[in-house]
Amino acid sequence: MSVLIAGGAGYIGSTVASACLDAGITPVILDSLVRGRAEFTGGRVFYEGDIADGALVDRIFAEHPDISAVVHCAALIVVPESVADPIGYYEANVTKSLAFVKHLRRNGCDRLVFSSSASIYRAEDGSPVTEDSPLAPQSPYARTKAVCEEMFADIAAAGEMRVLSLRYFNPIGADPLLRTGLQLKRPSHALGMLIRAHQAGTPFPVTGVNYPTRDGTGIRDYVHVWDLAAAHIAAIERFDSILTASAPSIAINLGTGSGTTVRELCAAFNNVVSTPLATVDADPRPGDVAGGYTTSDRAARLLGWTPELSLEEGIRSALEWIPVRDKLLKD
Repeated sequence: MSVLIAGGAGYIGSTVASACLDAGITPVILDSLVRGRAEFTGGRVFYEGDIADGALVDRIFAEHPDISAVVHCAALIVVPESVADPIGYYEANVTKSLAFVKHLRRNGCDRLVFSSSASIYRAEDGSPVTEDSPLAPQSPYARTKAVCEEMFADIAAAGEMRVLSLRYFNPIGADPLLRTGLQLKRPSHALGMLIRAHQAGTPFPVTGVNYPTRDGTGIRDYVHVWDLAAAHIAAIERFDSILTASAPSIAINLGTGSGTTVRELCAAFNNVVSTPLATVDADPRPGDVAGGYTTSDRAARLLGWTPELSLEEGIRSALEWIPVRDKLLKD
């Protein structure tokens, strides 16, 4: 069995591809390399090109008639960039996704696993969210994910295909075998900033200490990227039992089911590194919110999935990946 992974040369997609290989599934990668890395496609079936290129999609299905499902990870994902260039983001993430679905249907493929995002929730007060919580995306990037979910649900309701949307919370870490990982050398998420502060020997600023959380600092749901990849394998294997003609689309949150505050993240980081990282309290940045986390009841019930890897394991693999990344990626 083969699975087409659009965006399979990026952080999430390449990790899903590794999990497919380990599960005996052949990943067929389609990636434009706008953000993905060719280095992540070594030894894997790879087509360089755009998801909106109908002739290329047709060729992929003609050359791999055993493709049984598609994992759609192809998207631009940088929030500030989306604010500066909303047209580019809607074109890349929405317009091209619609074209991609048309190409999939033309080739008889009706199983789609869509990489969505927890950023479509407001999650401002530090409380947990479920799949039924109100949606309130706060950036053009997040809105492209919400629009795609609604667009795919409409297409599914018309009987054109079945769609499983996986809403990721905050992925961290790398493939445990260090085949792939985060390609960015200066990531802007909290763990990346912790690592940079530790490397520089400077205190890490804890921005905001008066939120309505258990220790006053912001809270997020950090899930190991390898656990996310395992959820995709479960989604592929259970697809037909989850989605039927009467229920052709559904969304599932993917997170740990418990939040981690900034102070707890710093403590976990210090449990992993040999030289403890100092912190300093600071005022919240403009636009910062308390954050939130998910419950994982639906993922456990429908996918049979619960995260297995700890926060410390995610931090450790992220640190172990850095020298591998620097050797593998030349720029």
